[in-house]
Amino acid sequence: MAEFKFPTEEIELPSKGLVYSEDNPLSSGKVEIKYMTAKEEDILSNQSYIQKGNVLDKLLESVVVSKINIKDLIVGDKNAILIATRILGYGKEYKVEIKGEEHIIDLSTLENKPLDESFITPGKNEFDYTLPSTETKITFKILTGNDELKIERELAGLKKINKDASPELSTRLKYMITSVDGETGTKEIREFVDNYLLARDSRALREHIRAIQPDVDLDYVLDGGEEVTVPIGLSFFWPDI
Repeated sequence: MAEFKFPTEEIELPSKGLVYSEDNPLSSGKVEIKYMTAKEEDILSNQSYIQKGNVLDKLLESVVVSKINIKDLIVGDKNAILIATRILGYGKEYKVEIKGEEHIIDLSTLENKPLDESFITPGKNEFDYTLPSTETKITFKILTGNDELKIERELAGLKKINKDASPELSTRLKYMITSVDGETGTKEIREFVDNYLLARDSRALREHIRAIQPDVDLDYVLDGGEEVTVPIGLSFFWPDI
């Protein structure tokens, strides 16, 4: 049988590659992906992947042609690749049901958020911030797939100890914050989050991160004028699953 060459597309990352080290292929700011085939549909319907919660990562590992580590991707760049994969695989029209009514979202209209490069030191995923209430100087990073896996494992372990525990917010902050007043130790950062980080500073930090982190603008205005956030999950690719 003749060898088939799959058509591919090059995707521009919202981060422009600036948050990755120079030796990381993602620093190019572009990722090449191939069109989905029946192989990828098998991945999307794989019950083992679905139960483990890693089905979308498995999908990306299959469609990404560039020699990258999927787990190095920050969330915003991952969103951009998933949206492009969805459009190439099933088209730009995405049917969603909101408040009992069906709407069609045109995924091709979603654009990368404007990137304020003044906050970024090229090649470094670390940002400076002064907490507004206590004026504590911290640095933080944007979470990657590797960080998300570590957070999931830690939360699962905490659930085994106390099934009523719900420390997701504080746990995520412990992975985001990389230094507090120059202290970079894990013990010091965790103690700060647990005992000294004021709720108002926590909220301000999270709002700041949302404002500056590279991502796709997932806000979409429906025909009736209502603004919604486009959900990205398994049904994003295959509503019948």
